[in-house]
Order: sequence, then C-alpha cells, then structure tokens
Amino acid sequence: MITMLLGLGALGLSMSVLAKNYIYDGTKEELLRKAKKVNLAIQNDPMPSDQTTAMLAFLDQTFDTRIWVFDRHGRIISTSTQDEVFIGKSVARSIVEQVMQGKDVVQDLKFEGLSKPMLSVVVPWGQKNEVFGGIVLHAPVEGIDETVGNMREMIVWATLFGILLSTAMVSYLSWTISRPLKRIDEVALEIERGNYKQRVAVTTEDEIGDLARTINRMASTLEQVEVERVDFEQTRQDFLANVSHELRTPLTAMQGFLEALQDGLVTDETSRQKYYDVMYKETMHMSRLVNDLLELVRLEKQEVNLVKRPIDMNSFLNRLVFAFKEEAAKRNLDLRLEVVDPLPTIIADPYRVEQIFTNLIGNALKFTEQGHIKLAAREKADGIEVTVEDTGIGISQHDLDFIWERFFKVDRVRSRREAGTGLGLAIVKELVELHHGNIRVESKIGEGTRFVVWLPSEKKVG
Repeated sequence: MITMLLGLGALGLSMSVLAKNYIYDGTKEELLRKAKKVNLAIQNDPMPSDQTTAMLAFLDQTFDTRIWVFDRHGRIISTSTQDEVFIGKSVARSIVEQVMQGKDVVQDLKFEGLSKPMLSVVVPWGQKNEVFGGIVLHAPVEGIDETVGNMREMIVWATLFGILLSTAMVSYLSWTISRPLKRIDEVALEIERGNYKQRVAVTTEDEIGDLARTINRMASTLEQVEVERVDFEQTRQDFLANVSHELRTPLTAMQGFLEALQDGLVTDETSRQKYYDVMYKETMHMSRLVNDLLELVRLEKQEVNLVKRPIDMNSFLNRLVFAFKEEAAKRNLDLRLEVVDPLPTIIADPYRVEQIFTNLIGNALKFTEQGHIKLAAREKADGIEVTVEDTGIGISQHDLDFIWERFFKVDRVRSRREAGTGLGLAIVKELVELHHGNIRVESKIGEGTRFVVWLPSEKKVG
C-alpha cells in the first residue's frame, strides 16, 4: 500500500509538473506568434500614432493579451489599453539589449507595476535592417494556473480512487492467500501432533493449491509410514513372542532331561539313550528353526541369488515322488504323480524349486492320516502348473488368510508332534514370487487341501 501510494503520488506530481511546463511552453510559443503578428501590423510606424494605438487595442481584443511597445531606450511609449500608467516607464536593460540585437526574449521576465501574475514575451519592433524597440505581450496566468490546478485535483482524485481500489484488491488478495495458508498451518500443526488423517481442501490451481496438494501428499505418506511402523512393530513383537515360544519348548525339555541325567535319576542305559535321542531331536528342531528364520530373512531382503538353468519338470517331479515314496508308505498313504504331457522346460534354480515342492509335499504328509497325496502337472499360460493335493484334515476359511505368515500353524498339536517350525509356507511363497510365479491354496475342513503353483516356462522367461 505504501509503495502504491508513493508511486501514485510521484506519478501525479510528475504529471502535473510536466503538464504545467507543457502549457506554459505552449502559451509562450503562442504569445511569440501573436507578438510577431503585432510587429507585422506596426513595423512600418517608427513613432506610434493614434492609428497605431487603435491597432494595438484591436489586437488586444483579438488575442486577449495586453500589448506594450517600448523604444530603443526601453521606455514604454504605447499600450493597448487606455490606462497610461505604464507609459514612460522603462523595461529592464538586459531585455532591451537582447531585443536590439534582434532576439526574442521569453525567459525570466519581470516588469514593475504589474499587479497580477502575467506570462510575458518580448520581440523586436521593426524590420531586420532597422529595430525601433520592442513589443511586449502579457497573458494572465490565472487561466493556466486554474487549468493546472484542475489537473492536479483530478490527479489527486484519481490517486485516491487508485488507493481505494488497491486497498480492496490487496485486502481480497490477502484474504485469498492468508485463509488457505492459515488452514495449511492448522493442518501442519495437526500433522506435527501425529494426526496424519488431516487434509487441506484444494480449491485453486495456483501456487497455494500446489502447496496444499504437497501437504496432502506428505500427510498421506506419513500416514502410510505410521501404519507400516505400527505393523512392523506388531510383527516384531509377534516374531519375538513366536521365537521365544518355539525355543522355550525344546529348551525346557532338554533342561529337564539334562537335570535328570546329571542327578543320576536315570540309571539304565536304555533310558539314557532315549533321553539322548529326545534331546538330539529337540536340538535338530531348534537348528531347523534358526536356519529357516535366516533363510526367510534373506528371501525377504532379496539377498538370495538364484542359479537358474533349464529344468525338465517331468523327470524332476518323478525324482521328487520317488524321494517321498518310502515315507508315504510308512504312513499308509498313496503318493501318486499325474502328468499331462508334454511339459514345458522351465528356467529356474533347481535347488529352490525342489525346496518349494519338498515343503508342500512334507506338509501334505504331516497333515494327512489316510487317503492319498496327488502331485499333478500340466502346461498352462506360458508356464507349468503343479498341484499338490491331499485328503488330510484341511484348513478352515479363517485360517487360509494366515497360512503364509511366520510361525502360523493350523493344528498346533499335530505341529508339535511333527516338530514343524511354522516357516515353511512363508518360505515357499517367497521362493515362488522370486521365480516370478504365483501360488494359491484351496481347502475344506475334513476333505483336504490343494496347493497350486504356477512357474513361467522357458519361452515366458525369455
């Protein structure tokens, strides 16, 4: 506002000064032209006569100016009015000298006896070869000053209008800027307090709108980070609780057996060997748990390097079934393989693919008491689909959403008996995704479970 006021004031002052100078200069030029016309009218009369005086009076009325005529010595010898008060008075010597040299005088003119401010010019009186004196034309400056005053008044009013207009504009702009900025400030304070659900309503497409959108994106990011942090903290706590639980059971058992052996409570060799066997199995269980944990962490961090090469899935699955045939027979289960030829060749890490299906078949054996386990394979969608199906106890619909989580066990009694770690399916899922495949599960309580693994073929990988 101050800048606007100073700018308008300076502009108004400059315009008024320039306008005044322009009007004064124009009036002087006009007076010079009129003075020269007066000279043309009387230049042949070296001594003013009644006819000359009448001519001056006529020109006074025509030009609306007062006219004086002075001789070579600067004495006023005739005027355009009947007032003779100036006749006989002298004009300044400096003016007379310039006029006698044939020059026009328009600057710094002062005449004694003039009661009102006048704008005056002086031109030589006579002809080029002979100058009789000078002709003075006076024009009142009241009209000029009034015109300049009107202009200044108009500039003042324009300035006041400009101030009012700029005040309204600045107030509106200030309101349109400060209001959303205040809202942004409020949202930022809420975000600082941890309330990441706050958002700024974006109503404009200018810089303020861009700032509001940036604040909203920041809040969304922080909200997501907070959710992930809470989830991570919960996962960490669950992880510690599960690890503690899984380690506590074998350690407690081993501690009890060792105390019995140390106190000499077990005397016969057969009992001691049974104790040693149990402690060995518990030790192996803890070793598998630690190894599975390390394996899962490496997979989640993508620190596992796959050594891929072509795999003939037909022979691979036959070897896998042969490896589990004996264990299935011990459990009175029928392990069968069904292959729809031809099967495509896949590019994968044989060790990791074997790990995937070893876990799935091992789970099927542990949770199936009677019936069969079927391993089926066929070509599907530029890849191979392998199904591991059993007739075991099945998984409830509620538990299906959690089977991929660490340490989740469907049947904890059966799991403790089979000494599982609860990490097998989590590892399987990570390995399948690492090979750019997918896995899904279908199950019904009391009817069995069906895992379906799809891995891309050599053509798809290429």
